[in-house]
Amino acid sequence: MHSLVDMMIQKNFITRRDYERVAGASQYGEPFHRLAVRSGLVSEDDYLTLLQDSFGYEFLESIPDDYNPAPFKHISADFLDEHVAFPLELSETRVRVILNDPFDHLVLDTLKKLYPDLDISISVSRKDKIRQWVAQYFFQGEAVPDEDEKPAEEIAESAYAFEDLEHLRDLASEAPVIKKVNQVLTSAVEEAASDIHIEPFDDRLLIRFRRDGLLQEHQTLPPNLQQAVNTRLKIMARLDIAERRVPQDGRIKTKIAGKNIDIRVSCLPTVYGESVVMRILDRTSASFSLEKLGFPQREYQIFNNLIHSPYGILLVTGPTGSGKTTTLYSALNRINSIDKKIITIEDPVEYELDGINQIHVNPKAGLNFATGLRSIVRQDPDVILIGEIRDKETADIAIQSALTGHLVFSTLHTNDAAGAISRLIEIGVEDYLLASSLIGIMAQRLVRVLCPYCKKKYIPDQAVINKYNLLFGDRPVEVYQPAGCARCGFTGYSGRIAIFELLSINDEVREMILQSKSVVAIRKMGVSQGMTLLRDDGWSKVVEGTTSIEEVLRVTGQ
Repeated sequence: MHSLVDMMIQKNFITRRDYERVAGASQYGEPFHRLAVRSGLVSEDDYLTLLQDSFGYEFLESIPDDYNPAPFKHISADFLDEHVAFPLELSETRVRVILNDPFDHLVLDTLKKLYPDLDISISVSRKDKIRQWVAQYFFQGEAVPDEDEKPAEEIAESAYAFEDLEHLRDLASEAPVIKKVNQVLTSAVEEAASDIHIEPFDDRLLIRFRRDGLLQEHQTLPPNLQQAVNTRLKIMARLDIAERRVPQDGRIKTKIAGKNIDIRVSCLPTVYGESVVMRILDRTSASFSLEKLGFPQREYQIFNNLIHSPYGILLVTGPTGSGKTTTLYSALNRINSIDKKIITIEDPVEYELDGINQIHVNPKAGLNFATGLRSIVRQDPDVILIGEIRDKETADIAIQSALTGHLVFSTLHTNDAAGAISRLIEIGVEDYLLASSLIGIMAQRLVRVLCPYCKKKYIPDQAVINKYNLLFGDRPVEVYQPAGCARCGFTGYSGRIAIFELLSINDEVREMILQSKSVVAIRKMGVSQGMTLLRDDGWSKVVEGTTSIEEVLRVTGQ
């Protein structure tokens, strides 16, 4: 049980039965203290008094008359209003902010991203006071839409009641809907989210952000607002607003908080309407450097040698969201030079790379991986990147390209490096062609990095030590676990790093492929030759204090 809840019980604000009843009734995973205040179980005054007395937060009734909002104009007013936050002071050493909920990790994480080198000082105040100050200094006194604008709830009812497309288009162009959509996009960028999920259910429209690989609830909207929000996003992505029965994919290019942002939009029909997922691609902050990926020294040297090979196929495997594209882009960035012609075919192109010819797959126009590859090889390339090998036809052309003197990079969805060999044979690739063309296979996953400011050293339980052989010589390893602080938004983690498993295809492995040896046998051969397994690379990063045991187990399995 959270310590804040314990204190509420000790102060007789609630009983343990209150906690169990209310927490059990929560449908959206809302923190108990926030739910307790919102529902009236605990008064706001009692809650703020508890924050003062037990946590030492200063309570403010007013702000200075000479307050200057200029240093904070780059922060979205919608974000401040939604999260009930007011930036008060900025100095060379700290940023001071007034919050109603000092445990709102989304706000704290955003401040950390905006001011990475400053301490964060928190004061507290009432919700109505904070929103009043935000309206006065950041909305220029306009905390609500103009009188001639329809409220969002009214628009929601209209969107639910009418199916006329022109009417729906008009609703999507209403100021409150535009403001709400812009607010969601801005918040996602400010909070460094990689994806936005907008999901319709019977009683709500749920909006979640994926941050550091995990989904977290951002907010909920009335279910009747779904059509207007989705239509607005479709208009921005230039999709067909009349089509709601089949999936659609689009793209939004925009500028948010001074950053050039690409947003990939995917619409999928579900029982209660269309689910919209948006992948955020921040072109201004993208960095493709092999050194920053987290390679162990041995794997770094081998991978660097492989990407400088004159020909052959190099595969990167892993599930969706495991960083495969970033690794391959980093490889292309390393070898890109004026004397090499590099062509990629992707679905879609995630980032634009200078000096590299990049092609979007367009199935509607007849351009898929296979047809695109046939044309690419006639363009006299030195290096080809194929976004993903999905079928035998694409695999065959990739292999023929490698055998005729091209270096080919691609991805595959398998659990480990050795599994890629059996996967390609399963889709119909001949083993002798595979043995002749493959030069390396690398599996990878992303683990969250422990916050350097609050991680705590500890010795794991003996059962865990025995199960995973966590020994350093004859004694258990001291490792770190997440704690949580203002800098990491009380999650205990900040950012992600990759763990790797690199199988170099040498003569022994080629012979095993030709003999149709099992995945287990090939994996054992790789280990005997020095290959580090995914989990072993994860353990090394645990021992280094980079990540936690729980994170490695989360991405590699129990």
